[in-house]
Amino acid sequence: MAKTSMVERERKRIRTVERYKQRRAELKRIIKDRSASPDALAEAIEALQRLPRDSSPARLRNRCAITGRPRGYFNKFGISRNKLREETMFGNIPGVSKASW
Repeated sequence: MAKTSMVERERKRIRTVERYKQRRAELKRIIKDRSASPDALAEAIEALQRLPRDSSPARLRNRCAITGRPRGYFNKFGISRNKLREETMFGNIPGVSKASW
């Protein structure tokens, strides 16, 4: 089980990313626009740098929905490999079974 503080920190980051998503997209559009004036471009770059560091989606980390474990995460199921194995053995995940040959 991951530390509660780390799981809460990740939830806070998710909320921060959502809060600044539209603003970041608008600034990035200005920066990518080739017809923008140099002053507007410099202003957009500075405004983007002034945004909170955690507002960047690149800082998000996938975590298991059950335990909060950051490694061995399966995107398709949203849980870690350990819990995926347990849930599969109990038959809680439809269409997934233990392989044997």
